Amino acid sequence: MKTISNKEFGGERPLFAAHDIRLEKVTVHAGESALKNCRNIEAVDCVFEGKYPFWHVDGFRIENCRFTPGARAALWYSRGLEMYDTLVEAPKMFREMHKLSLVNVRIPDAAETLWHCSDVRLRNVELSGADYLFMHSSEIDIENYRHSGNYSFQYCKNVVIRNAVLNTKDAFWNTENVTVYDSEINGEYLGWHSVNLRLVNCRISGTQPLCYARGLVLENCTFAPDADLAFEDSDVQADIRGAITSVKNPRSGCISAAGIGEMILDENIKAPANCKIKIYADEV
Repeated sequence: MKTISNKEFGGERPLFAAHDIRLEKVTVHAGESALKNCRNIEAVDCVFEGKYPFWHVDGFRIENCRFTPGARAALWYSRGLEMYDTLVEAPKMFREMHKLSLVNVRIPDAAETLWHCSDVRLRNVELSGADYLFMHSSEIDIENYRHSGNYSFQYCKNVVIRNAVLNTKDAFWNTENVTVYDSEINGEYLGWHSVNLRLVNCRISGTQPLCYARGLVLENCTFAPDADLAFEDSDVQADIRGAITSVKNPRSGCISAAGIGEMILDENIKAPANCKIKIYADEV
């Protein structure tokens, strides 16, 4: 592998179609597509300032690097990425990518990021401004994660999340086969139109959570007082620790809680309209 160190590049495609190279303390200035159509690339202690630096790349490792705001849409149409200890200030990152791993990565402007990606692994990742994160992505494994931004994980399939704080409204809409463990989920309209959404040891806040869902499972979860009007038109199996402010027209299944402040069952409830409600004595 050839090493390029302490160099500066700019303009159009300065390293186009390069392969088997290691960049050390390299700066890529304004321009476009610095490393397009490359393979087997390593970048360590580098700064990327120009647009679209990594497109159509097969096999690359990025470590302790910085993508400035000018490096927008930096990683698209690529596969086999490992990224460690990196600050990504650029928006619209990671599109149409397969097999990517992010470890100790911070993305403070994460709007429209991680679209149409598959085989994704995140560890110790923090994203802010992350509206529309993970649209239409699949095979996602996340642990120790902090997220701030709305409309996250919509249309995703086969997702596992552990130890996360998710501050996001309209999360997990139209998802399939998502499991969230030991996490805090804050934001209204959680999980609408989802299929096989499972929440385990989670705290949920925000109005009208978990409506229009099929195969919905909650295990040992808690609801904040503002998590009202829950489970409308949902097929649900829910084991709730503590009380629920209100439940509205669940379609079927079973809801167990220490109490339900208001149980709304009106003429708009959908068949089979046979959801069982179990109230247990809350432990002191």
